[in-house]
Amino acid sequence: LLDNELTAMLSESYSRAYESIVMVQMLSELEETIDVKRNPEKRRIVPSVWWNRLQGCQRSVEDWQRILQVRSLVLTPDEMRQMLLKFASLCRKSGKLAVSRRTILTLMDCDPDSSAPVKLPFERPEVCYAYCKQLNCEGRRDLALSQLQLLLEYGFKKPATLPAELLSLKARCFLKLGQWSEQNLINEDSPNVEVMQHYMYATELDSRAYKPWNALACANFNALLYYRQRAPIPLFQCQNDNGDSPLKPLNPNLLVPGTVPDDSVITMYAVQAVKCFCRAVMLCHGNSLQDTLRLLTLWFDYGHIPEVYDTLISRIKTVRVETWLQVIPQLIARIDTPRHFVSHLIIEILMDIGKNHPQALIYPLTVASKSSSSARRQAAERVLKHMNDHSPNLVQQASMVSDELVRVAILWHELWHEALEEASRLFFSDRNVKGMLDLLNPLHALIERGATTMKEQSFNQAYYRDLKEAQELCIKFRQRGNLRDVTQAWDLYYNVFRRITKQLPLLSSLDLQYVSPKLLKCKNLELAVPGTYDPSRPLVCIQSVQRSLQVIASKQRPRKICINGSDGQEYWFLLKGHEDTRQDERVMQLFGLVNTILLQNPTTCRLNLTIQRYSVIPLSPNSGLIGWVPNCDTLHALLRDYREKKKILLNLEHRIMQRVAPDYDHLPLMQKVEVFEFALEHTPGDDLQKILWLKSPNSEVWFDRRTNYTRSLATMSMVGYILGLGDRHPSNLMLERMSGKIVHIDFGDCFEVAINREKFPEKIPFRLTRMLINAMEVTGVEGNFRLTCEKVMSTLRANRESIMAVLEAFVYDPLFSWKLIERKC
Repeated sequence: LLDNELTAMLSESYSRAYESIVMVQMLSELEETIDVKRNPEKRRIVPSVWWNRLQGCQRSVEDWQRILQVRSLVLTPDEMRQMLLKFASLCRKSGKLAVSRRTILTLMDCDPDSSAPVKLPFERPEVCYAYCKQLNCEGRRDLALSQLQLLLEYGFKKPATLPAELLSLKARCFLKLGQWSEQNLINEDSPNVEVMQHYMYATELDSRAYKPWNALACANFNALLYYRQRAPIPLFQCQNDNGDSPLKPLNPNLLVPGTVPDDSVITMYAVQAVKCFCRAVMLCHGNSLQDTLRLLTLWFDYGHIPEVYDTLISRIKTVRVETWLQVIPQLIARIDTPRHFVSHLIIEILMDIGKNHPQALIYPLTVASKSSSSARRQAAERVLKHMNDHSPNLVQQASMVSDELVRVAILWHELWHEALEEASRLFFSDRNVKGMLDLLNPLHALIERGATTMKEQSFNQAYYRDLKEAQELCIKFRQRGNLRDVTQAWDLYYNVFRRITKQLPLLSSLDLQYVSPKLLKCKNLELAVPGTYDPSRPLVCIQSVQRSLQVIASKQRPRKICINGSDGQEYWFLLKGHEDTRQDERVMQLFGLVNTILLQNPTTCRLNLTIQRYSVIPLSPNSGLIGWVPNCDTLHALLRDYREKKKILLNLEHRIMQRVAPDYDHLPLMQKVEVFEFALEHTPGDDLQKILWLKSPNSEVWFDRRTNYTRSLATMSMVGYILGLGDRHPSNLMLERMSGKIVHIDFGDCFEVAINREKFPEKIPFRLTRMLINAMEVTGVEGNFRLTCEKVMSTLRANRESIMAVLEAFVYDPLFSWKLIERKC
């Protein structure tokens, strides 16, 4: 029976067959149990074999419980201690507190909550530690704190005689004691001496553990921020040694409240935070982005202080070069800082990266070398010159490929069209003649340098004479100041603008032979395919670039380009001009951290709530490559195709509103709402729901896709809310064909800038229209959507320090801070 069931289930999907596989494992272990009963010698090896097997199971409370029940037939609770403690932890994280409590009490052989006073079994400290965590999860925090203090006092011998496992456990106890104490003091702003001491003891007991160093680093960082913003009270002093010793607390009784110390207190905290973050980054085996960004914040804000600079010089050498690869955009954004100590160290690190991982640095550094800021350009060129000493071919190829891709991204026709449109606004609306001339002069200089491609030659043949005549009129205006000259120039400019406007819609494809022959001749380069470099994987270089480029019919007319890799694969990209892609690059950093956090949590990991990411490679301040997300369609395209097949007007809802109220824009608010609701009542709004059904081969695939759609929509709704993401129209939302997941693109409007728009401000936290809701399950938002939102938000809130570290890097990044200020103004 089981064989037939398992065969049938496996043919459908692994998830359908998983329960049967667990049943097979239980039967197998039942046989092993009988063998152990017959042959007691096997009892010694069975626990370790079963533990390793349990690690391969899904983190499901029900499955683990059934498996452990079988194992309890032959093993005592003490022999199953490791398994039961892990099971209790799984139960706590899954919200099964009653099951977790029963499991721990089984290991304790007593109930501390009984009427008779019972002493905790301190001879089994790991069980007592689990019991303390159980109390904290149940909301009995004061009791958990006191019991943990008792465990630390009576549960461990002197550190010199403890084995490594117990030293590590004691360190975890001090770490947890510090965290719980910090939670109890959440309403107090000032740093707490006792909390820092707990973290310090944890680092001393287990100097190879990441979490204690991270906690101590964050405590010092927060204390630094506190004393920076308020009248500080010095709590710690540094020992005058090589920096290896931990913080040394001052006597709190000697502190005078309200004392305003000199800058040495700020310096001390900055030094200690740098030491701890460097150590944490070095020990981190997962995603260290949040710690690295906090370290960069200290570096950029306090690196000009000699003591902090000396600490950075000595400690940064202990950090692996690979760690800096994830924050290259932030390093390059500060490459032109006026602080000499800071810029000198940044350039040194970039040179190290360039020497060890030139492929990772070459693209962003090439962008910086094209900056309009002379200081930024010179700093980038200094690093490029150093790279040129050991990788001359790579530097030359990167410069050529980058220049040619920018040339293809923005043709002269588009460049002049965009510039003339902006210049007309400056001249006719703002009456800013100087601004208009300053905008057009670089373009005149560009065409004077001569055409290098056949497409540019055709542009000169069509427009050079008119543009040259207009330029001469502008030069006359500069000499004589007669406005009539500029007016005559605009007659010529407008003629050029009108002809280009007619020509641009005909641009549906490009041939590299005409727009970039150099790119067409690129063969077998040393340069990596953009966005593919990973130090842990084989290098994929550019073998060639496919000749034909498709021009996407949209406002900015991006190109779809294909690069052939040396591994035989095709790599598709969206080549975008007229748009700064560096903000999208930073958003991908945030999504990478969010994915790490969601994968670390058993619940969110099991639900597959990761966000779809793609590579973003800026090529210049206003162009870049976006990795093409395969097997995806925008919601707009899906709805358009569906309605065309069903003979439904694409803008049916708008047509109904216009028929009911032709002067809709001039109606009072209540009447607008009435007309809007009328349109909703007379249209079903189930297009997306039917699309999901019609595109699924069977009901099981449809069910999986609908579930994935709902969960991915909920995940990105929460992350988008935190990021303040706007402009979520159907062309910026994509549906993955195979999985049904929602994929977001275009992250130009972040930090709630869309709320402050003059026209159509977005006051909503995230997009959740009726068409999106109707595509969910029968309960709408009251089901998977709400549950996923709550799980994602609670998981992100539990890791708020990490999220805030990335968001702070956004706000204080000089590349974007001016944009935020400009939008506020």
